[in-house]
Amino acid sequence: MFYNKGVDAISRLQLLSAQMSLEPAEEASTGRSAGQKPVCFTPKQADEVFIHPAQMPDGRQIELLKTLLSSACERDCFYCPFRAGRDMRRATFKPDEFAALFMNLYRVGAVEGLFVSSGLAGGGVRTQDKLLDTVDILRHRQGFGGYVHLKLMPGAEKDQVLRAMQLADRVSVNLEAPNTDRLSRLAPHKQFIEELMQPLKWVEEIRRTMPPPHQPWRRPSDYATTQLSHYATNQLRDYKGHWPSTTTQFVAGGADESDLELLTTTDWLVRNLRLKRAYFSAFSPIPDTPLENKAATDPLREHRLYQASFLLRDYGFDLEELPFATDGNLPLPTDPKQAWAESHLSQTPLELNTADRSQLLRVPGIGPKGAEKIVKARRERRLRDLSMLRKLGISAERAAPFVLLDGQRMAGQLRLF
Repeated sequence: MFYNKGVDAISRLQLLSAQMSLEPAEEASTGRSAGQKPVCFTPKQADEVFIHPAQMPDGRQIELLKTLLSSACERDCFYCPFRAGRDMRRATFKPDEFAALFMNLYRVGAVEGLFVSSGLAGGGVRTQDKLLDTVDILRHRQGFGGYVHLKLMPGAEKDQVLRAMQLADRVSVNLEAPNTDRLSRLAPHKQFIEELMQPLKWVEEIRRTMPPPHQPWRRPSDYATTQLSHYATNQLRDYKGHWPSTTTQFVAGGADESDLELLTTTDWLVRNLRLKRAYFSAFSPIPDTPLENKAATDPLREHRLYQASFLLRDYGFDLEELPFATDGNLPLPTDPKQAWAESHLSQTPLELNTADRSQLLRVPGIGPKGAEKIVKARRERRLRDLSMLRKLGISAERAAPFVLLDGQRMAGQLRLF
């Protein structure tokens, strides 16, 4: 019943990839509707499969196929379109079948990387084995050396986590909620610590105690360097291997959790397990699920959570410095960095010619790259006006109310216009 033998491969891939916008990963801002691009693979093929523009950890942008291996699922998560018992058309690929299909798409230039997850059928261990088999075939039988993001299933074993890390560029576990209590309101049969948090802990333990894996498929093959050079050259990387990065995802607003709860867990994961990024998916009700009548979360909340998580990860902020309201949520009208600056820098602006990098990162309009440019530029000459900031690529108008340039405050001049 799971393999839908009467449905052709492209139609199954269409079914399995169509709702993957619900699973944010490596998303890039390209202006495409819903972050997806419909692709027809041959002139005779009218069915569409969604390929997502994706930004890699090293900054490159590629076309990423995001799909499930199977939409059959035995779990009954309250928010999920694939939950057990929901009336929907389902599909499943066998590992070798999917690997062959993916390589066909890769060879014609339709895709450059893969994000693969699955519904749970037969338990987490059995489902994880099928995912591992799929990527193992791609790596060792098909010689695919490009980007792979592989999901770790609830209940996966430590040896499976290790194998996933040997095969993939990124692995992830969807925590969905920030703690055990909140998860019970979203997915009553998932275990927060034992099933979801434990694999992330294993990942960090392996990274700390074992050398990176040997990855022979990273070597450029003759086919890759001739026929696939446009797609493959930038993907083939360190032959000696590397450990993958890790991410997680939360359903923001699905369990009535606060921003403080979400960011407390995110901050702990970044500091203790070297989480590369937390993704926040604003809750949206799905018909024929227990939460179908629950109000959707304002997408602006999702945006504020991302901004706050970057402040914690990249800008040196502590949780206590974020502008939480009494209910534990961030204010929606103002981004958290702007709110902090209005409270701390409006009356005591920062002199950009003497501030250190950590102080510069507190100023709206100045990011990590901008801070480095300022530090470098002022070694040659003093910064005296906003035009000098603009030449450095700084958002001068955002920074102006909170800074001094050679002892002079710029905000008053802006207000004249």
